Amino acid sequence: MDWSSLYDMQRELDNYIEANNDLHNKDVFQEKYLALLVELGELANETRCFKFWSMKQPSERDIILEEYVDGIHFLLSLGNEIGHQYKNTRLQVGEISITAQFNLVFEKCTLFHQVPDITTYEEMMESYLQLGELLSFSETDIKNSYYEKNEVNYNRQKQGY
Repeated sequence: MDWSSLYDMQRELDNYIEANNDLHNKDVFQEKYLALLVELGELANETRCFKFWSMKQPSERDIILEEYVDGIHFLLSLGNEIGHQYKNTRLQVGEISITAQFNLVFEKCTLFHQVPDITTYEEMMESYLQLGELLSFSETDIKNSYYEKNEVNYNRQKQGY
């Protein structure tokens, strides 16, 4: 997938948020990182993959996709923070459970937080995209949902969210 247009859209949204909240001189890397972890946790909660004690089914696919794309927003934003855009288009998803993939994503996020460079960013992004593959989200699903959520995020800002 060509991610460049989504990185551009995210940069525009981040600039809009910064301008309207007087954040131009504030470093919000830590907040974006924590927001990514929160979104990842919310996504895991909607999939219910780790709730081995529960018989309740996962949330509907659209809800899970929306949570997934919330994470994409912060991944793109963090990429913009370090001046890098993910370009790899070949994902290899092995035989791994969704729970194990979530754990891997959390590990890659932690590594990126400790060493926020291009290599760790690529690993974090790739592990998250592999999670999307395991959740059966296509590039079209992700892109269309991103466009929709980006518009929602602008509207929220205009309403003083």
